[in-house]
Amino acid sequence: MGADPVAEVTGDRPIGVAIVDDHPVVVDGVRAWLATEPRLTVLATGDDPDEVLGAAPDADVVLLDLRLHGRMALGKVAELSAAGRRVVVYSEHTDPETMLAALDAGAVAFLAKHEGREHCVATVLAAASDRPYVPPALAGAMVGDPRPDRPLLSDKEREALLLWFQSMSKASVARRMQISEHTVKQYVDRARIKYTRAGRPAATKAALLARAIEDGLVRPEEIGIYRSSAAYDQPTP
Repeated sequence: MGADPVAEVTGDRPIGVAIVDDHPVVVDGVRAWLATEPRLTVLATGDDPDEVLGAAPDADVVLLDLRLHGRMALGKVAELSAAGRRVVVYSEHTDPETMLAALDAGAVAFLAKHEGREHCVATVLAAASDRPYVPPALAGAMVGDPRPDRPLLSDKEREALLLWFQSMSKASVARRMQISEHTVKQYVDRARIKYTRAGRPAATKAALLARAIEDGLVRPEEIGIYRSSAAYDQPTP
């Protein structure tokens, strides 16, 4: 059995989560959901991101409501992401434009508020270990959206992207493709450049995954819409 990717990030300690939402009933519900997973611990909650993170500066994942006190918080997503925070956006606003805007702002994942405990726990676990995760709402919004500005990726570029989305690192992709890590980086960078030239930049891994799903280059089931916690303990071939 391979190493748990979550443990590779946090060691023996649980993953620290900060919850930012202005609805106490939502905070209580999410806290209860996360409490069912022993690898997760809620460090702080509240309706002000700065206060919550001031109380939990070492939080590994920030679960952030996208609408706080009647205002969209995309700017805060960008600010926290730029500061190195792993931000999971948790919102009832599930139109494709909003989802992609959150990912473009630097969120590592987007979770719809109507999705249940399993997806909430799996999304936070994936975010903590820098793995992409595609809950059903994101998959449904992104798949099958034909766009005239879809970039053309080579077979190798698509393969590298798919394996990178499934794996923890470019090094593991390189081993699987039997190429150098530098070449893997070139494939990923080329895909990003092509999206930028098409007017659809994808600066983060999550945003690039969303673009690829949008264009049918990657299917959600290839990444895994749901993985049980046991899946995180499996070795990477």
